[in-house]
Amino acid sequence: MPKYIVRYGIMRSIGVMASRNDIVYRRSMEVIVRTDRGIEVGQVLCEATEDALSHLDQPATGHVIREVSNEDVASIDGIDGGRKNKLAICQKHIESLKLDMKLVDVEQLFGGERLVVFYLSEDRVDFRELVKLLASEFQTRIEMRQIGVRDEAKLLADYGDCGKPVCCNSHLIQMPPVSMKMAKLQKATLDPTKISGRCGRLKCCLRYEFDTYESIQKQLPRVGAHIVTRDGKAKVLSQQIISEQLLIEMEDHRRIVIDASDVLTVVKQSSVGGQGKAKQEPKKSPAREGGASVQENNVAVVEEGVNPKPTETGERTADAKGDKPPRAKRRQRKRGGRNKKPPEGGGGEEK
Repeated sequence: MPKYIVRYGIMRSIGVMASRNDIVYRRSMEVIVRTDRGIEVGQVLCEATEDALSHLDQPATGHVIREVSNEDVASIDGIDGGRKNKLAICQKHIESLKLDMKLVDVEQLFGGERLVVFYLSEDRVDFRELVKLLASEFQTRIEMRQIGVRDEAKLLADYGDCGKPVCCNSHLIQMPPVSMKMAKLQKATLDPTKISGRCGRLKCCLRYEFDTYESIQKQLPRVGAHIVTRDGKAKVLSQQIISEQLLIEMEDHRRIVIDASDVLTVVKQSSVGGQGKAKQEPKKSPAREGGASVQENNVAVVEEGVNPKPTETGERTADAKGDKPPRAKRRQRKRGGRNKKPPEGGGGEEK
């Protein structure tokens, strides 16, 4: 029994549909499928091979009934044409009941089993009376589905700033988490109007190349690190991650751009954060002194020009500490003879 990956529904869900006959369905063919919601219209994406299934996380299952016929096309056009009327009726009942919710869209299944109402709301909404009114109005099962602003863009948005259809309405199945750190690492503008999508949140495309940027950055010397190149010693001023280049300052204060492959040695790895503020370097133990190599942050750090301290310094320090009396005796001497009451009975001075 052949299986196909099919996109169906207004939310563009993905499911694995089995065909009950030997008909071969090609990519982009419109088909009628049976899902857990009922009879719906779907689009064939590809055959359900092992490689294709490895990219899906718990997809829905169902069956392919047949290819869309001319009669089915007429029915689909009738359902789409009546959507505006259904929206108007739903909005009228919401306003009459004074419900704190925003109506986004409605979806009538091809088989007429149910009507799905998508809405936005910050709080819980008691829509039991609304469901009764809509069920009597449309004579079908009513499903209320609360969504977020990203899902709203998935339903209503058309094109993004790149000039292509928005990702959430074309190929994204799940909305990936996006943070401002991703925009900073890719040196994107931090203007909210430039990095926000149609939903008002950070663009999903900021997530696509973040792993690559992060992997390349780990292989580059940090900003503030002292390095040795073919032309001499230098200091890293900034990184150009995607091109794997560094802006460095030479000892004669010349600033040049070099490839990361031109770095021979990292003499001193700086602990510079993303904001350009250097952190205090940890103190080195005596075992690490004397020009030995120290493994820090997966980078070999070579301390040049550091002479081992003579042992006399440590001995003098120990002797100096040894000359002082114990702490308890020092405290006793400090307190002795100060504001101390004489013992009863006219005792003598404390010795």
